[in-house]
Amino acid sequence: MANGKRKDSLVWGLILVVIGALFLLDSFDIRFDAWHHLANLWPVILIVWGAWKLYLGLKEAGADKDKVPDKAADAPAKSKK
Repeated sequence: MANGKRKDSLVWGLILVVIGALFLLDSFDIRFDAWHHLANLWPVILIVWGAWKLYLGLKEAGADKDKVPDKAADAPAKSKK
């Protein structure tokens, strides 16, 4: 689970860097209308985000299915007398 948290942090960090770079370009009067592109591409952002969440959910479900329960841990302990 810790690995998933690390990947989420990486994705959010990348998103913040890209958004910050777009605003920085805009502040230097480099003609890149970030709001226009965001207004046109917001459905794509939702689709990518949803697909990423589905991928992680399916990956986690597959990992849970592959786990084999330890029968020794489930059996009661036998004591010698």
